[in-house]
Amino acid sequence: MNQPSKAPRAPRSSAATSKSKKKSRVELDQEARERKRLKKRRGLASGSRTQVESANQKNKAEAQVKDPRIGSKVPVALVAEAKPKAKPRLSPEEELAKLENDERLDALLDRIDDGATLNAEDQAYVDQTLDRIDALMEQLGIELGDDEDDEKEEKQEDILKLLKSGNPKDVF
Repeated sequence: MNQPSKAPRAPRSSAATSKSKKKSRVELDQEARERKRLKKRRGLASGSRTQVESANQKNKAEAQVKDPRIGSKVPVALVAEAKPKAKPRLSPEEELAKLENDERLDALLDRIDDGATLNAEDQAYVDQTLDRIDALMEQLGIELGDDEDDEKEEKQEDILKLLKSGNPKDVF
């Protein structure tokens, strides 16, 4: 019936075994079992994730060991609080002062005055900023008057006064 398993024999020298005798089926099976048993021992030990530190370090400071499975202890808000989405609004005077002192706008306007053409992005920025300045000035009641128009009106008034006074030599 069943034969008791035999203990593995010590291998003979390779020259003696190959010439004198072939291995029997039982010996081949026994060697295969031994190879399989050794092969199973490869790889990492099971449960290595739960082993925090090596044994030497555990003995040194057992109380100081931090379990890597425990995450952050920062409290998490369970109810979302309303955060202000918009920036704090500046008063129209502050916003106008900020836009008038804008370095990028000044540089772009200087380039336009020099006759250079701007790319689409820069041109859009200039247009948008100037429109906002106009809107703020209108809101504050500041009128942008041309100096030439004021001078022409003053000259015309002076000329009319002089003509009415009757002394045409003072006009020229």
